[in-house]
Amino acid sequence: MNTRRVVAIARKDWIEVRQNKYAWMPMLILPMIFVVLMPLVFTLILPALAVDPQDVLSSDQDIEFFINQMPEAMLRHIDLDKPMEAMIVTMLGFLFAPMFLILPLMYATIIASESFAGERERKTIEALLYTPASDAELLLGKVAAAAIPSLAATWIGFVIYTLILNIAPYAHFQRIWFPLPTWWPLIFWITPALVVLGIALTVIISAKVQNFLGTYQTSGSVVLLVVALFAGQITGALYLSVMVEMIIGAVLWVAAGVLGLVAVRTFNRKALLAGSKQ
Repeated sequence: MNTRRVVAIARKDWIEVRQNKYAWMPMLILPMIFVVLMPLVFTLILPALAVDPQDVLSSDQDIEFFINQMPEAMLRHIDLDKPMEAMIVTMLGFLFAPMFLILPLMYATIIASESFAGERERKTIEALLYTPASDAELLLGKVAAAAIPSLAATWIGFVIYTLILNIAPYAHFQRIWFPLPTWWPLIFWITPALVVLGIALTVIISAKVQNFLGTYQTSGSVVLLVVALFAGQITGALYLSVMVEMIIGAVLWVAAGVLGLVAVRTFNRKALLAGSKQ
């Protein structure tokens, strides 16, 4: 295994992603919504508009049910005697937590789609396939090109989210309250599994789909997993406690491992070369 070749392949893919506006624009817009805009709305804008937090918590039956059925281990972090604090913790600490998982999935599928199908679409893959790099080095380089920035961007986003949630509403909390215990497995156990899962699925799909947008749209369907977690939590069917997250993460790692093995078998130099000529 030649590390320099792996790094060179990954670096080349990063440059090409920056040149594709369809790749980097969603990677800027969604984090701004989930990491910056949404927490600022709930911590600064709503209080400035004199919105009654009690109305926010009680106006929606789903939210009210969510709080009433919440496990004790999670409920103890919510002080219902302090409506503003309770609203922020409920919304940003628990309810919208699964939506944060959209970020690693989005990064992984966009970069991997650009790395495989995008390069084939631009007719630049032939030169790469004729290089001395082995199949293993090609695959590892492209996986690294998608996995490293996906994890780095998600974790940086988590740090920014943490700073906003502790600084912006400090007048109400008078303490550092975030991250909650449920966020540690969400970010450092489930997120890497989703990244691997998204990349493996994209590799498999890219063997069949010949263009970037088609591959991204197809592999992006895995975001339904996040939607299912959000729906399960808001309906009270599934609460993302630490134990539940550990189990979900284990299942995702198994699925990622299985799809990863399929992806390794799917990634074939001759097949990619043949696909680029279609």
